[in-house]
Amino acid sequence: MSGGVRVAALEEVPEDRFLIVDVEGTEVGIVRDGDQVHAVRNLCPHHDAPVCRGRVAGTMLPSAPGEMSYGLDRRVVVCPWHQFEFDLVSGRPLFTNVRGRIRTYAVTVDGSDVYVEPGRRPAENGDQR
Repeated sequence: MSGGVRVAALEEVPEDRFLIVDVEGTEVGIVRDGDQVHAVRNLCPHHDAPVCRGRVAGTMLPSAPGEMSYGLDRRVVVCPWHQFEFDLVSGRPLFTNVRGRIRTYAVTVDGSDVYVEPGRRPAENGDQR
């Protein structure tokens, strides 16, 4: 596997919390969502919090008055310090009162090995190659 850093075996990557790994001197959290693996830098842009100590969850979605709609399950990380929510694929904040985004990395799964590619962001549609 060229271009990526092997960080774990797939079976070591949890679905409900981050596994913290070292990628070329940077703390990166990896988490599984079914057959996909997401990787983010363990640093919130708001106050440099260790964002990967937060919850992996979903969020409330826009909906009609009187209705509540929950979605993006296991696609959102919630910062443990101020509860800001970020999309695990794009790194973008889900609310406009947050400046910046969390750094996301492309992930490749080759057999049972998980690789993080520090120079590449994931595809916005979530495809992993």
